[in-house]
Amino acid sequence: MKYSPGVEERIAKHNKNVTSKADFKKEAFIMASNSSKAVPEAKEALNKFKYEVAGELGVPLSQGYNGNLTSYQNGSVGGYMVKKMIEAQEKQMAGK
Repeated sequence: MKYSPGVEERIAKHNKNVTSKADFKKEAFIMASNSSKAVPEAKEALNKFKYEVAGELGVPLSQGYNGNLTSYQNGSVGGYMVKKMIEAQEKQMAGK
């Protein structure tokens, strides 16, 4: 499989550091937390929005690792966030 530049090194480093399932979960959380955003300044606002949406949906999202939640619960939060962002953009484009 062909990877983007630098990816093979990160995979090798990742595999070297991961020795258990707990290590894998920790590394996955760190990698997800460090992913780059198009607008880095928006990270705090998106995080706040995520917890607001989770509250609206009744998903018990907490700070840090949420491995106790199902993929359905986590997906519903992300999906609803996207839906609300699209609705807000459509309203803005319509001049409302």
